[in-house]
Amino acid sequence: MLFTVSLREVAATVFLFVWVIFVAVFLTRMLYGLMVGRGFQHNVAVYYNRKIIHIFTGGLVASLVPCIFETPIFPLAMAFLLAVFLYLPHRRGRLMYWFQVRENAYEVSFCVMWGIIITLGWLVSGGNFWFGVLPVLFMSVGDALTGIVRNTIYKRRTKAWVGNLAMAAFSIPVGAVVLGLAGALAGAVASFVEHFESNPIDDNITVPLFAFLVLVVVKLYAPWLLSPLDSLPF
Repeated sequence: MLFTVSLREVAATVFLFVWVIFVAVFLTRMLYGLMVGRGFQHNVAVYYNRKIIHIFTGGLVASLVPCIFETPIFPLAMAFLLAVFLYLPHRRGRLMYWFQVRENAYEVSFCVMWGIIITLGWLVSGGNFWFGVLPVLFMSVGDALTGIVRNTIYKRRTKAWVGNLAMAAFSIPVGAVVLGLAGALAGAVASFVEHFESNPIDDNITVPLFAFLVLVVVKLYAPWLLSPLDSLPF
């Protein structure tokens, strides 16, 4: 495969990078102040912010990748630059308190997996970005819904199954629309796997990884299941 660089892709990468920084550094800091001012506990506001970042950076940008980029070079580079940007506050002991926590650096693994899975999906599928974008959407949007539902109900970080049901309600139909029965199966597996984690292996690693592996297995042994539902012969 020939890797090419276009001015359009460079400009889009810069714009999307700036957007992510804006959401993480400025928008969620403002939202944190608003939430705390309305009586939200610190940990609740932080957790909401983390999920807002999930959706409006990871999810939004991932959904734009197939429309903008020809290769995963720039998305991968952007993901790793953001991973470094988010790791440095942990290293220096100066956290962005409105969404980062001392207990873990899961937002760093989020960026790393975002870039790796999108790149591997493009490579394995022969140039179909959605093969990697779909597992990333499960991690970005599906997992965010689990956190929003749980945070609303329990006001703390928990792995209650009600969150997984919310994730499945998003991931299974979206998976079916994008990659057919294989996508729906990957969404179901991702929604189940999200319930389990063992530090430092968090759900930002397991969710996209297991979903991606499901798609790879299907591609190898039952590739007809990767067709969108409306194109299947039954």
